[in-house]
Amino acid sequence: MTDTRDALIDAARDAASRAYAPYSGFHVGAALLLKNGDVVTGANVENASYGLTLCAETTAVAKIANEGWIGELAEVAIIGGRPEGDALIGSDPVNPCGRCRQILNEAAERSKTDILVHCASGDGSAVTTYRLSELLPAAFGPKDLGMIPD
Repeated sequence: MTDTRDALIDAARDAASRAYAPYSGFHVGAALLLKNGDVVTGANVENASYGLTLCAETTAVAKIANEGWIGELAEVAIIGGRPEGDALIGSDPVNPCGRCRQILNEAAERSKTDILVHCASGDGSAVTTYRLSELLPAAFGPKDLGMIPD
């Protein structure tokens, strides 16, 4: 698990380097591991109208949805911090916001798995791993609408 986790965190760090964050200066990257071993990444994209900002997890899930892979999610890594040169600065793990937990839940339910979510600090000194069900207990999703067969 550690090798996979570390590779995902590295991919998320690379994605964070491409974040568009001129307002907060806080770069976030997400890496989604698919069941076939492919990794899809996303970075936060800010907007002057703050409510229109897209989180890294949302951009990555949108990419897999647009490719028809929404039911293929296996694992996620998220990293965030303030850029300093080629590095991210920050010692606390970055957790997905509530909206992103819900977005990830949709993909996880479609994938029929309780995915692992690895949350990493920008400087890489701390990683906390959760099951999505820990981050979003009693989640509402496709199953509640009768959309996912047991």
